Amino acid sequence: MLDPQHWQCIGLRRRQMALESDDPVTWYRADLQDPASLSFLGDGAFARVTHVLYAPSPDSRTSADYASVYPQGLSRLLGSLSAQCLAQLKRCVLVGSSVVWGPSDDWVNEDSPVQATNFRAQAILDAEAALHTMLPRGVGVALRLSGLYGPGRSYLVNGLRSGTVVAPDGPGHWANRIHIDDAARACAHLLALNAPEPLYIGTDDHPMPIAEFYDAVARLAGVSAPQRQPKSPDGKRLSNARLRASGWVPTWPNALDWYASTLGALKGGVEVN
Repeated sequence: MLDPQHWQCIGLRRRQMALESDDPVTWYRADLQDPASLSFLGDGAFARVTHVLYAPSPDSRTSADYASVYPQGLSRLLGSLSAQCLAQLKRCVLVGSSVVWGPSDDWVNEDSPVQATNFRAQAILDAEAALHTMLPRGVGVALRLSGLYGPGRSYLVNGLRSGTVVAPDGPGHWANRIHIDDAARACAHLLALNAPEPLYIGTDDHPMPIAEFYDAVARLAGVSAPQRQPKSPDGKRLSNARLRASGWVPTWPNALDWYASTLGALKGGVEVN
C-alpha cells in the first residue's frame, strides 16, 4: 500500500524466506525476542529510517510470547535504532487489537475505558504505553484493528459449509470486521497523516450482531444458518468515526459486500481463498 516511488522499505522477519524479484521490501532476518539480532539497526546505514510500522505476530497465544513481542519487542526495536535515527523519526505506527475493550452494546470509541482482562489486552496496552513514553506526541500512533477478513481467511465460510460454526445467542455479541487491504491502507494512511491523534480504531462502517452476520454469510454461501447457543456477552460495537474523519476511506465499508462479491464469483463450492 506504500508507493515504491516515494517509499524505500525494509522489513524484519524471524525466519528466512524466499524473496520475490519484484518485492518492494528489502528483508532482514531479525528476532524481536533477541536483542542481539537487532544490533545492526544501530549502524549508520539505517540512520535514514524515518517511519516505522510495528505489526508483530506472536508465535503463540501465550502470555510470555505476547509480552515479549508487544511491549518488550517494541522497546527493543526502538532502543536498537541510533540516536540520530530516533531524533529524526517522524512516525511509528503500532498495530494492535480491539481486544482491549470489554463487552458493550453501546458504541465504543477511542475514549471508551479499556478492560485488560486477559494477557493479550495487557500486552497491547503495555506496548501502547511504551510507544507514547519513548516517542513524542504525534510520532507514536496506535491502531487497534477489529477482526481481519479477506483472501486467505476462509475459516468462517468453510465452517458454515461444514456446519461446525455455532453463533452466540443473546445480546452483547458483535461482529466487527475490516478487510486486510483496508487495514493495510489504514496503516499507510497513519504513517503519512499530518498531526495524528495518539490512537485510532481500524474497522469498517457496519458492526453487526454476530448471529445476524453469520446468518447473512450463510445465505450468501447457499448453506444453512448456523445453530445458535446462549453465551455470555463478549463483544463490542466499534466506531471508526475518528479514522474516517482523518481522511481514511475503506474500499469495503461493509464486510457483507465483499462476501457477496466473492461468493458470487465462486459458484460450485469452490473455497474462498
